[in-house]
Amino acid sequence: MRADQASRTAEYAAAFRALENARRPAGARLFEDPFAVQFLGPSLQRIARWAALPFAGALVRGYVDRRWPGAMTSGIARTRLIDELLLAGVRDGIRQVVILGAGFDCRAYRLPELAGCRVVEVDHPATQARKRERLATLLDTTPDHVSFVAADLTRQDLRSVLHMARLERDERAFVLWEGVTHYLGETAVDATLLALAAATAPGSRLVFTYLHGGLLDGTVDFDGSRASKEQVAGDGEPWIWGMDPGQMPAFLAARGHRLLEDTGANEFRARYWGARGRRMRGFAFYRVALAENIAGGPVAQSTSPPA
Repeated sequence: MRADQASRTAEYAAAFRALENARRPAGARLFEDPFAVQFLGPSLQRIARWAALPFAGALVRGYVDRRWPGAMTSGIARTRLIDELLLAGVRDGIRQVVILGAGFDCRAYRLPELAGCRVVEVDHPATQARKRERLATLLDTTPDHVSFVAADLTRQDLRSVLHMARLERDERAFVLWEGVTHYLGETAVDATLLALAAATAPGSRLVFTYLHGGLLDGTVDFDGSRASKEQVAGDGEPWIWGMDPGQMPAFLAARGHRLLEDTGANEFRARYWGARGRRMRGFAFYRVALAENIAGGPVAQSTSPPA
């Protein structure tokens, strides 16, 4: 992304949430997100509103699936999955939530269970500025439990950023890192995991998304992957990092975390849509992982070579 403009892929993610809110009646949706449509440009807003119409909605969904095969269903189901993992952490007593690369994520405003938590949104200044501008028109005032830290994590040290956020080092935190790792090189992923291991308390949890490494090195053929890769590259935000899921437990352990759960798009679509979800194709390379901090302090620097 350009330094002076909001993330385009953050807008796409908001568009998928807006489509879920528009195309299903209340009670049948996997989640409620009335804010998402407000972060879209005019063309994507029109598409989201057309999705609410009986005939036009089917055409819209067909168009989106042809252009980004599986991205919409994966994005919607992963939102529900991450909501559930986060709320499980809150029920377990975690009261600090950090959203890295927050984009247009509105969990702090749409999940009432987070009202009793301190939520810190960390994001690139350009994207965060656009989000705060829109929130100012949607909310009477920013909720007291939410704070913002503008940071370019490609240039700033995450530990310093979390210090600025006044994260309580002795209390567990729940960190969301959604839709970010695949735009970073291994060096940046490495540094982030090490920083989180050192800056959060033992037992803190981390949810992050990543791509199956076979997509990037060509060793695994995934349905519809070419169209998706070309789309993000054309938007100036190409995918550059992924990992074989079989290597993830050892990768995380070397960086102070224990893998608790690792779920692919085919699995989480089936979890929420059953047999219909198992028939969905595309974006099978997209994964959601849940990890726990087992370091609780400085860990040895990784020896991984730069990506």
